[in-house]
Amino acid sequence: MKHAIDISGSLFDWDLVNGEVHFENERVVMFWVDTAFKTLFDTIEEIAGHKESRLVLETSGYRTGTIVSDFYRRSLGKVDDILGKLPTTYVTAGWGDTEIVSYSKEELHAVIRVRNSWEYQVNKEQGKNQEGTFLPGHWAGVLTGLFGEKMWYKVNRSQLEGDPYSEYEFNHSDITPSLNVSALIEEQTNEMQQKMELAAAERTHTLSSIIKEISSPIIPVLDSILVVPLVGRYDETRGEELLNRTLLNLPGYKADYLIIDATSLIGVDEFTLNFIQKFVAATSLLGTRCLLVGISAEFSIQIAQSGHDIKRIPCFSVLQQGIHYALDQMGLFITKKNPVS
Repeated sequence: MKHAIDISGSLFDWDLVNGEVHFENERVVMFWVDTAFKTLFDTIEEIAGHKESRLVLETSGYRTGTIVSDFYRRSLGKVDDILGKLPTTYVTAGWGDTEIVSYSKEELHAVIRVRNSWEYQVNKEQGKNQEGTFLPGHWAGVLTGLFGEKMWYKVNRSQLEGDPYSEYEFNHSDITPSLNVSALIEEQTNEMQQKMELAAAERTHTLSSIIKEISSPIIPVLDSILVVPLVGRYDETRGEELLNRTLLNLPGYKADYLIIDATSLIGVDEFTLNFIQKFVAATSLLGTRCLLVGISAEFSIQIAQSGHDIKRIPCFSVLQQGIHYALDQMGLFITKKNPVS
């Protein structure tokens, strides 16, 4: 069973046997704007995000616009005839009251006004206050197809923002939905990178603060003998922090010997050797002599070949040897306690 009706030159027909509806001889489907279409838009935005959903709708509008232009170029041919028919086609299809205010294929320019479009109705139900992107994107696609040049839009007036209608102005442009997608991806990538860099900076600051608190403490071993363990790698910042902390606290101990324990030192390089030399020179100004312990075979070779004054510092392979040396220099030694009789 079939029914057909011609409304202002636009043909609708229903094939109830096959369950199909046709508009201009093409299959269509009908949605309730305030409920079904709104739900569709809400879902897209919920899943994709606000910016992303606007770009999806804009791109979809543009692509459907190129399809429309291709369809009417094949059926009507002339641009004037097509643009003369389209306002009626769109109003009978429920796309709103459309007026093509002006257009020029030669100047690649057009102005189109739309009132009470389905996109306006959906956005109004959504509580939006920003002009939608599907319809202006759609007309950009239509004009791109008809004019044979890339066209893009700007919104001059918006019914959603309180104007009596929405007005879109179109001009030749290099902007395309693909470029907008690329721009959004780049923007999101930059935002993500900035967030990661900020998180890394915050974590680095936190770790640096922790390292400053726990790194290389001054450890009193015996009267007049202190130990400073070097742990991990040292750069300029960490080296200066250790030196400043040591020089600030050293006078309070009144120590004769400061043992630098390099057992856990990592990455001995030219900076490390210079730093140790600077460390020894600075502490000697306070009347404290330095020893270097925890010397590995590799470290000893580097010291010997470096030409630094570090090789003049008493060096030992283990901490115990350094402690015994310091005691011996002070005329002291460790002995067992006599058992109580």
